[in-house]
Amino acid sequence: MENKQRGKAVSKYIRISSTKVRRVLDQIRGRSYLEALMLLQFMPYRACGPIWQVLNSAAANAENNNGLNKEDLFVKIVFADQGPVLRRFRPRAQGRGYQIRKPTCHITIILEPAI
Repeated sequence: MENKQRGKAVSKYIRISSTKVRRVLDQIRGRSYLEALMLLQFMPYRACGPIWQVLNSAAANAENNNGLNKEDLFVKIVFADQGPVLRRFRPRAQGRGYQIRKPTCHITIILEPAI
């Protein structure tokens, strides 16, 4: 098995639902680094901000740790795993309490140079 040069970045405990993050990740999967940055800049979703940061971090890791050029990188693997769920209770009528779920997620992006 060959040792491929790649840039990887992980951001954990992001306070957005993983399904909402996956909606954006599906759009940038397989695209070039610069094209993915442009897409994230103009998409109207709140999840674009944290994804943009992780993408920049992965590109910086590839450039500084492996000596790769940012313009040659492609988004190889992206996924969002479910993190712990913060549970809060909302007071309701007659002494009841309804649960509010505040989900978190972990975003992972792996960049590789074009072959």
